[in-house]
Amino acid sequence: MSTLPTTARAVRFDHYGGREVLAVHDVPMPEPAAGEVLVEVRAAGINPGESAIREGALDAFAPSTFPSGQGSDLAGVVVRLGPDVTGWTVGDEVLGWSWTRSSHASHAVVPVGQLVTKPPELSWEVAGALYVVGATAWAATQAVAVEPGEVAVVSGAAGGVGSLVVQLVGAAGADVLALASEPNHAWLRDHGAHPVTYGDGVADRLRAAARGDGARIHAFVDTYGDPYVDLAIELGVDPDRIDTIIAFASAARVGAHTDGSAVGTDTTVLTELAERAARGELEVPVAAAYPLVEVADAFAELETRHTHGKIVLLP
Repeated sequence: MSTLPTTARAVRFDHYGGREVLAVHDVPMPEPAAGEVLVEVRAAGINPGESAIREGALDAFAPSTFPSGQGSDLAGVVVRLGPDVTGWTVGDEVLGWSWTRSSHASHAVVPVGQLVTKPPELSWEVAGALYVVGATAWAATQAVAVEPGEVAVVSGAAGGVGSLVVQLVGAAGADVLALASEPNHAWLRDHGAHPVTYGDGVADRLRAAARGDGARIHAFVDTYGDPYVDLAIELGVDPDRIDTIIAFASAARVGAHTDGSAVGTDTTVLTELAERAARGELEVPVAAAYPLVEVADAFAELETRHTHGKIVLLP
């Protein structure tokens, strides 16, 4: 067994609240059980859902046990194997996910079924940011089932999930109308989309931007939240061709899809996305990277909801 420190560094909070409840503590080094490995984390993405958990917004169905860790995205190096683990060796570079709120740390124990091999061409920052946005974008794209020549709208198109949806929907052959602020329009054009500024009059701007098939809009992926499900209905999109990853009440009211990371969580999907990113076929924008000790600052930037791409912690 390799020699490791006896302690790890991990983000913890001991009650619900704002970013001020977050702190980095020394904790006992986790020990992998059967079917698990210990990963030295090199990068871990942060996500809006973690803010909601920390604030107590999800307590009714996903309560925290205090002191609580946080984080699901991760990429790193296998440094210890649990009993009976096969297929992995110490030194393997991996990416994947944790379902125990533990990836925002220097080390995390992960079941082997939640890890895939990190392509060597993939940076640590991208690998550590890929799981949640990748699984979510893949599921949302599949839900609306775009076909070549169709027109699809993506809201929040420059965000962590939206930027991947834009590329995946475009790769399926659709004409992408990307709702985003003007500073992000150049990036969206460079990735084959037609940027449209959100705000008052957006329905008219989308109709004007639609091309082909009588200016019809066929599909709508909402990565931002209300009021975009209602906008999709106003534009004449069939509810079966609408997917939202956040506006669940609106989706239930009109019969739209809510496919997200839970649907896309699969090692085959993650492997495909990682390989596409490694080949340069899929860009995963990283807006910023913060040391683990600056976790509160990282979430302050995330919670503006105006970042282009992912924010990553570097333990």
